[in-house]
Amino acid sequence: MRTDHWKAVRKIEKNSFFNQNIWIRTIQLLFIILCSVLIRAQSGPDFTILADKAFQKLYQNPDECISYSQSLLISDQNPEHRIVLQNIISQAYAMKGDYIQSVNIYSQNEDSEEKEDLSYFLQAAGDYNLADQYQNLDLFNQSQQIISGLLADRKLLKDDHSRMNVITAKLYQLQAINFGINRNYHEDLENLSKSDQYLNFSNRENGILRIENRIFRASFLMRQNKPEEARYLLESTIVLIEKSTENYFLQALTHENLARYYFLTEDYVTASEILEKGLSKIENLPYNSLKAKIYESLSKNYFALHDDEKYHEYNKLYTELRTRLDSSKKEGIRYIVKLVEINQSKNLEFRTQKELKKISIISSVFLIIITGLLLCFMILKSTRKDLKKQLDFFEKQKIQEKTKTGSLSKEVPSAHKATEKDPNKISKEKENEILQKLEEWEKEQRYLDKSMTLSMLSSQMGVNTKYLSEVINSSKGKNFNGYINELRINHIALLLRTDPAYLNYKVSYLAEYSGFSSHSAFTTVFRSVTGMSPNAYIQEISKSTAS
Repeated sequence: MRTDHWKAVRKIEKNSFFNQNIWIRTIQLLFIILCSVLIRAQSGPDFTILADKAFQKLYQNPDECISYSQSLLISDQNPEHRIVLQNIISQAYAMKGDYIQSVNIYSQNEDSEEKEDLSYFLQAAGDYNLADQYQNLDLFNQSQQIISGLLADRKLLKDDHSRMNVITAKLYQLQAINFGINRNYHEDLENLSKSDQYLNFSNRENGILRIENRIFRASFLMRQNKPEEARYLLESTIVLIEKSTENYFLQALTHENLARYYFLTEDYVTASEILEKGLSKIENLPYNSLKAKIYESLSKNYFALHDDEKYHEYNKLYTELRTRLDSSKKEGIRYIVKLVEINQSKNLEFRTQKELKKISIISSVFLIIITGLLLCFMILKSTRKDLKKQLDFFEKQKIQEKTKTGSLSKEVPSAHKATEKDPNKISKEKENEILQKLEEWEKEQRYLDKSMTLSMLSSQMGVNTKYLSEVINSSKGKNFNGYINELRINHIALLLRTDPAYLNYKVSYLAEYSGFSSHSAFTTVFRSVTGMSPNAYIQEISKSTAS
């Protein structure tokens, strides 16, 4: 009986031990499965490789780049990966000249709560993309403000991570372009050198950025009157990139820059051949911004060669494409200004809520009450001050209005009434600031841009349109159209006096070169400014030159 009892006990112990082994083995099996899943996930395609491939497609075909990157977005829910891909897609739309969609894609990753939790790298990448958006839309001052802020951050420059190095290299590249636009060629070449320092040969993105820097460097050298250095650099770049037949954008961009060298040396035949070759690289690809540059250069070369048929062909292509791009750019500017204002409001609201939440968790009820009372007191005090300032301001306005009304009847002649500056509208400091920006804008000769408007100029300067219009009216004695047209006429008149080559150009070319939309408009304005027609002016200059 006792033996049976012990057998039963041993059997129970044995079964218990067996069950324990089963549980241990089950746990071990689950652990092995979990490890294998993790290892398999890690051994799959690395995101950096996929992103690098997407970036390469950016320079092969923007439509394929968009399709490929969007397919990655569908299967990848990592928020950091998504922002990288969205930035690439945004750049692809910009290269197509679809600035509205480019800004729209950028806006999808501007969620305040999500951005707050992202790594420093992704925040820097987002800021870089915004600076790039501004530059694409010719808002160079806004772009430079973001770049300067990022490059002044020691955290960015000290981070030796390969991805952060690429962002830093791109920022220096953007800054170089901004300096180039402002004709600060020493600074732009220095920034391109800094950009190269952060690039290696670890992946295709680094290689592409290095090639871009070579092309930009050659362009800046040409503007510094160093054409032979620029030519050598561009020709060696062509040899380098043609080893990879798929870098169509870079091939076309290099040919477009090399053609400028031959245009400057008046070898218009070679320049046209190089441009045609560059165009063939992207003719069936939607690189519309680059195409517009090539069309414009081809029309100029064929004009110089007196090939009217090809001149009109490429000039028509350029005009049509430029019109579409300018329209898209204007809409993009409106969109991004509105977007930034909304995001700033959201960021401010989100940060305020987050700070209040921290205070409520950390602080005691007593401190919260005291803080609330202090805040209320400060707000009331500030509100009272603001109300007093407003009352004083409106009172001064009434006094000034009465003074002005009383003195209007004594003012003569009446022509001065339209141009007299109203002191209520803008401060002297602001006026001087705007006048300084106008002076810089005139020096850069950006008034020759056919698409230049008052709203575009105000966006580029970061100045209120109303203020800008007021300063132009008061200081120049005319409205914006009269002001910019006079600048254009003065510019072309000076060229006709100082450069005999322009005396041989057709009036239609002079009109287009100086930024007028038509021959008739140019002739009308030219007569109103100079008192004679363009042809009569050219004849007078020719006579004085001959004598």
